[in-house]
Parts: sequence; structure tokens; C-alpha cells
Amino acid sequence: MAVEATPRIGVGAVILNERNEVLLVWRNRTPEQHTWSIPGGKVDLYETLETAVIREVKEEVNLDIVIDGLLCTAETIRPERQEHWISVLYSTKVVSGVARNLEEGGAIGEIGWFPLHKLPSPLASFAVPALEAIKQQYTQKHGTDISQ
Repeated sequence: MAVEATPRIGVGAVILNERNEVLLVWRNRTPEQHTWSIPGGKVDLYETLETAVIREVKEEVNLDIVIDGLLCTAETIRPERQEHWISVLYSTKVVSGVARNLEEGGAIGEIGWFPLHKLPSPLASFAVPALEAIKQQYTQKHGTDISQ
């Protein structure tokens, strides 16, 4: 595998359902192989961040989404694995579709909806700040702590 000369850019989507459960995917491939993560992927050349996250969610889990807003950014630096990712993570809403794994046997092993107070482990490092941010956002908006 060739060494990337520059950091790579990724995007991710926090998708909550009507029961305030978050959609997570099991990663079969690097980076962050064998972890639970929010859906997302790499930004293609000349693609906007928002277009990339909408495309990645459709390709991975068959959902059409709209972006609520920017949650946070995350950086993963692992020289020993020749990885350097900058991830831009969004809060999103589903406008149509039913979640299903479109990459079964490939990049994604399985998908599932999880309560924010009972997340599986291990979690991908870049998913952690996004999940913490959505919990804080919910608490501020509703006055109740969703993580319990």
C-alpha cells in the first residue's frame, strides 16, 4: 500500500431515529477496522463535504438524509498504520429510505440502531466526539440527559 503524503478527509453522519437511537455500522476495513462507527467515508476530489456525507450514507445504508448542522471535527493520527484522517461530522435527519447494509460482505459487517445511553464497543475513535456532541446537543435542547 502506498503511503499517503497528506492527511485524508472523511465525513460522518449521526443519524437518530424517532426513539433517539443512533445508527451505527460495524467496520470490516481500515481505518478503524473492527469497531462500531457512524456511517460515512472519504471525500472525493472536488466534492463538497456535505455532498460527500449525503452520498456516503446513501451508498452504505440506503438512507436519504438532510444535514441539520455541523457537530464537530475529529482527527485520527496513527503513523504506525500510516493513517492521518481529518473527519467532519454532521447531525442529520432521514428524509426517506429504510436503513439496510448495502456493503454486506464488504466495508460494513452489520448495522444497528443503539440507544445513546447503551452504545456498543469498541467505538471508532472519530465517532466518539460526534456521539458526545449529539448527547450534549440533545440535553441542551430538551433539558434532559439522553445518555442515561
